[in-house]
Amino acid sequence: MSLYGVLRSGVSGMNAQSNKLGTVAENVQNSATTGYKRASTEFQSLILNSGSGSYNPGGVQTKVRYAIGDQGAISYTMSDTDLAVSGNGFFVVSDPNGTPLLTRAGNFVVDGATGNLRNAAGFTLMGYSLANGPATPALNSLNGMVPVNIKSLGMEAKASTTGTFAGNLPYIPENGVPGEFYDPGGFSKNSSLVVFDKVGQPVKLDISIVGTPPTARGVMGTYDVTVTGPDVNETITLRFDNDGQLTTKPASLNFTVTNGEPFTLDLSGMTQLAGPYDVKGTANGNAPSAVKDTEFARDGTVYAVYEDGSRIAAYRIPLATVASPDNLHPLAGNAYEATAASGGYQVGFPETGAFGTLSSGALESSNVDIGTELTSMIEAQTAYTANSKVFQTGSELLDVLMSLKR
Repeated sequence: MSLYGVLRSGVSGMNAQSNKLGTVAENVQNSATTGYKRASTEFQSLILNSGSGSYNPGGVQTKVRYAIGDQGAISYTMSDTDLAVSGNGFFVVSDPNGTPLLTRAGNFVVDGATGNLRNAAGFTLMGYSLANGPATPALNSLNGMVPVNIKSLGMEAKASTTGTFAGNLPYIPENGVPGEFYDPGGFSKNSSLVVFDKVGQPVKLDISIVGTPPTARGVMGTYDVTVTGPDVNETITLRFDNDGQLTTKPASLNFTVTNGEPFTLDLSGMTQLAGPYDVKGTANGNAPSAVKDTEFARDGTVYAVYEDGSRIAAYRIPLATVASPDNLHPLAGNAYEATAASGGYQVGFPETGAFGTLSSGALESSNVDIGTELTSMIEAQTAYTANSKVFQTGSELLDVLMSLKR
């Protein structure tokens, strides 16, 4: 039995070193593969029961371990759709059958047929649509995500819903002082603001500002702000304290833009100081415009950038992780799925909690070190040769033993 044990031990050693050479070969082949995580072969001894007068040699068992949780170097590229994660978290992708998986391979490009973002392995990047407001992901599930589709970010118009009209209105002393923009005893100024209806058509709102002098010393004058437009005629009186700060609350006008949405004009930024008239206005919304670019923010928000310069948040890319990333089950294409040993999914957004950050125009390189792999290759080759000698010697001794019968 002892000689057979020697043969078995030699074969076991050669098989173990073959497995090690296999992981080394895979690592070397994928040393330039985006998001690839190094595999290694771990050894453990297999001990067999032996009697007091003889030794029954055991063998060695192997287990493949993946360094999935180890960060690869970040390299920068010329493509805005190349994405890299620094820190914890994986991209959520979908395979051609719609099964959600995890990956760190962020070499995404726009698929011409569908408009989806797909990486080199053919997996589709998944995210949350912001079309109906902020995303609220399930913390422990990959459900509810949709493909990040650039084609869907086509020409779009957005109705105005909010605007601001803020700045300084000149101080009006008692009884008024004639000057620029002053009529005898008061102040008047006309301005305007452009907003957009539901189809992106511009709607001009005229804004009339009329100041009234104070009626007594120590009292500030007032300003009436009137907004007029198609089916709109709203007025608010602005009052100020002796420091020139607005006291009117709420300082806003609310109305509905013709063929548009309910609109709030915020005037809370007005002051009345002894300076010139200096008021600026803004409004959200935009006319129909084509997408010229997409931008990926560090928090995972995907913006559609239109030709008119406006930016609209269209998607938000989440990250997912597990308690033990090294125990994820690897699949072809540098993708992973959860196992009992890895723990279940946890989902969140970049730069929140324990999740990492997202970089656009960058890729995570393989975490393989060629020098380490070549050293492991030499070690495996040496050990394989030594184990083959053990097997050869055992085989020769067995031949001697068998020849004794002859």
